[in-house]
Amino acid sequence: MAIDKRITSATEAMQGIKDGATIMLSGFGGSGFANTLITALRNLGLRDLTIVANSATHPLAKTQILIEAKQVRKVICSAARGRGKDLSAFEEQWKAGTIELEVLAQGTFAERIRAGGAGIPAFYTPSAVGTDLANGKEIRRFNGRDYVLETAIEADLTLIRGDIGDRFGNLTFRGSQANFGPAMATAAKLVIAEVFTAQEAPIAPDRVMLPGVFVDHVLAVGSR
Repeated sequence: MAIDKRITSATEAMQGIKDGATIMLSGFGGSGFANTLITALRNLGLRDLTIVANSATHPLAKTQILIEAKQVRKVICSAARGRGKDLSAFEEQWKAGTIELEVLAQGTFAERIRAGGAGIPAFYTPSAVGTDLANGKEIRRFNGRDYVLETAIEADLTLIRGDIGDRFGNLTFRGSQANFGPAMATAAKLVIAEVFTAQEAPIAPDRVMLPGVFVDHVLAVGSR
């Protein structure tokens, strides 16, 4: 049977995801988020989710709709504060003690995801040594310097935004779409990508930015 990873229903593609799942959402700032897929995830009504995303508060990223619907139990991110005087839905729930936060230095955030995709269970980093972020974590000294033990992050589902996809699941990215998408795609059991267009013809090998072996489904949404 010929390979064709293109889909027309994101909801059907997510049917195996259950309450309590860990879900990675690509994007940086307000760009590169798979907002169509995030909306479909919200509509499934799942609960007790752990969300792994760079930002928990940006108004242009629909991570907020999952939090507003009180579907999220924990957020792992590197940017937890919103802009302006008004508190975001995440900040309100965190202050109320109804949502858990694990905040990481951005480099550590990216490396924990990369380690998850590479099969590396843990690593040592000097980031966060001497700060509250290192509380409760193992500290070891190498060559006269302290390092914090950080564990890899893996997910049940990753939702990423690409620019062009093909029937084999190969992807290209534009701008901020590429920041976390490729690494997150390697670290999840199920990966769904939304793209501007999903073409029949294979993307030229020298233009592929994420091989289709890491992508399970591709949804064309027709909007950059």
